[in-house]
Amino acid sequence: MLFFRYLFILFALPFLLIQTGYASQQSRDETVFLTVLHTNDHHGAYWQDKEGNNGLVNRFAMIERIRNEVAAQGGAVLLLDAGDVNTGTPESDLLLAEPDFKAMAKMGYDAMTVGNHEFDNTHDILQRQQGWAGFPFLSANIYNNKTSHRAFTPYAFFEKKGLKIGVLGLTSVDTRIVGSKAILANLDFRPHVSEARKVLAEMAKEKPDVVIALTHLGYYYDGKHGSSAPGDVELARELPPGSVDMIIGGHTHTAVCVGDKALDADWRKHADCKPDRQNGIWIMQALDSGRYLGRADFIWQKGQLTLKRYQLLPVVASTEAETPAVQALYTLLQGYKKHIDTQLSVPVGMFRQTFEGDRDVVRSQQTNMGQLIIAAQMDKTQADFGVISSGSIRSSISAGPVTYRDVLKVQPFGNSVTYVALTGKEIIDYLNVVAFKTAGSGAYAQFHNIAFDRDNGKVAHVTISGKPLEMDKTYRMSLPSYNATGGDGYPELNQHSGYVNTGYIDAEVLKSYIARKYPL
Repeated sequence: MLFFRYLFILFALPFLLIQTGYASQQSRDETVFLTVLHTNDHHGAYWQDKEGNNGLVNRFAMIERIRNEVAAQGGAVLLLDAGDVNTGTPESDLLLAEPDFKAMAKMGYDAMTVGNHEFDNTHDILQRQQGWAGFPFLSANIYNNKTSHRAFTPYAFFEKKGLKIGVLGLTSVDTRIVGSKAILANLDFRPHVSEARKVLAEMAKEKPDVVIALTHLGYYYDGKHGSSAPGDVELARELPPGSVDMIIGGHTHTAVCVGDKALDADWRKHADCKPDRQNGIWIMQALDSGRYLGRADFIWQKGQLTLKRYQLLPVVASTEAETPAVQALYTLLQGYKKHIDTQLSVPVGMFRQTFEGDRDVVRSQQTNMGQLIIAAQMDKTQADFGVISSGSIRSSISAGPVTYRDVLKVQPFGNSVTYVALTGKEIIDYLNVVAFKTAGSGAYAQFHNIAFDRDNGKVAHVTISGKPLEMDKTYRMSLPSYNATGGDGYPELNQHSGYVNTGYIDAEVLKSYIARKYPL
């Protein structure tokens, strides 16, 4: 791919030189008010919800008001995103997130870090998205295996009211597990701490006043990351003291508001949020899907940066008159929305009950949505049983009419349906891996038409269609191409002699199944 061969040359140099014409570094005796606004895990949510809240237009109106407020006080605003702009709503996914990135450009985003879902599409599409955005996509720990060069701009500098602000990007090494192996084949995700140390040493030569790590690593309270890769807490603890002022993160969709011994479950009841602080570094994250805007108000004085106030602000419809810029953004996004609505409003079928695909549920227990998706794939492939990782399931569908939009919200990734012929012994070996994926993670497996017990790290008493598994008998298992090629750490089956990729797209298979079987 030409994209990653030349990406470093084409994109790194211009952004490394952003705002190089500093007249002078900020005088150590002057006071500067700096407001950092941040979002993360947007996931295609460019349009407002049924109540008229959320969405990029409401977010932009809020950002404009804050910019005016801060400017009136003589301060400056830096606007950052911590990755995963891609994947989550059909309105965005079918348009390759073009509305989202073009809108973020008009909103004046300064930079974003590269999230794992930026690799849900091919490299040429990611390159196109960078063109739409016009701001730097940062990541210091992703390398091109063929050239041994970084695949993205590692860091950039920005000048705000005389302050020199350095921003470095980091991406979770779990991307190589949860992402498509075909798309990621030429990329190496290196340990983020060691790469951060390297670029911080480079950045220090430029003598920045403020340093921000813009990460897509995830937040795990007290560093307890379980089977996931280490996140922002561990990063902060391992960085040299004083090397970074704050970590603005994403990936886990967390409101990082801490209490005495845990995250503050009642943070919405308070006007302010207390971000985590580790090794002298503030850690912040603002949930997901543009529902909240993180606002950190700082004072820089005598060489010191002090956090005066931090808030997670709900993005709601404004009662004030819209500015021309906000009105123009609404017109832009409305055009995209109208274009795609005709396709998405097509009725598919009817549900008598809610099918549960909520992230917090489907990643921890077997659900009827998992059963439904696998049943559809088994029906298409005439399989005896099936499996799917829960991270592939992105939404619930409520009881009532079901549209194509609903189906695409559940399965937005465009994986193909595959099957593989396995002996009973091979099935045992396979289950001994996937049946023990950690509950709460996207790797947690949903099963259908197969049952078993777990005993000391092994499966036992396996039955298929209610009958005991026979070691020498051959069975057919359905699964998405993502899992068949090793996604979420599942055993790779695409080279197995009994493997077949049908080419049928998972969402289309589910849509067809619902249409034939409703009401369900």
